[in-house]
Amino acid sequence: MQSLYVIKIGGNIVDNQALLTDCLTAFSKIEGQAILVHGGGKLATSLATKLGVEQTMVEGRRITDAETLKIVTMVYAGYINKNIVAQLQSLNVNAMGLSGADANLIKAHKRTNANIDYGFVGDVDTINVELVQKLLSSNIKLVVAPITHDGNGQLLNTNADTIAQGIATGLAAQYNVHLIYGFEKEGVLLDVNDPSSLIKHINRPSYQKLKEDKVIFEGMLPKIDNAYLALDNGVKSVIIGRAEKMNELINGTTGTTITQS
Repeated sequence: MQSLYVIKIGGNIVDNQALLTDCLTAFSKIEGQAILVHGGGKLATSLATKLGVEQTMVEGRRITDAETLKIVTMVYAGYINKNIVAQLQSLNVNAMGLSGADANLIKAHKRTNANIDYGFVGDVDTINVELVQKLLSSNIKLVVAPITHDGNGQLLNTNADTIAQGIATGLAAQYNVHLIYGFEKEGVLLDVNDPSSLIKHINRPSYQKLKEDKVIFEGMLPKIDNAYLALDNGVKSVIIGRAEKMNELINGTTGTTITQS
């Protein structure tokens, strides 16, 4: 069974051209099958401000009203996605950029929450595995934007960490899938301001303790929760670490490895 690397890069990487260049250079050196899932960064918020579209964040998550959905679709599935594809092409990587709506790649449903109306925010239902296999077998590396659709004509803004997990899980029966969450830090840190405080290994008991002690909170929690969803559903490994050290993350020489035990 072939290996497949599903790599998610965060918005802070997208916002920093030097980091993004280093990250894409590392991605270009991956041998074999690979999919890159990217976040949105600050460009959508900046554009919304210029257009006078008020932005609301609840617990770090963007409320996506109809006008905001237009902006994030333009920015995420348009400019950011195609900019990444163009840079990969310059590195001799035959990349194709897709949103979840393209060729029915990712179908989702509008999130329902009794306490918060997130607007047009989607949670993943299905991945078009056959399409992904066909594209990968043609030696095309995929670049996926965090926009999905519901099958009834509605676009949805979907968390990129969740999309990466959904793709990794969806393809776990066809490939030996390795999921990598790349961002601007060395991995999960005991002290967020101290790069030398890297936690090299987290299992379920230690994760619970780190949560209880408030060492891990906010943005890192969805990553690790998604990591365990992936491991529970056949993904071989999950590593969190510095995006531009992608090849070292693949080799297991840096970052935080997430395991069951």
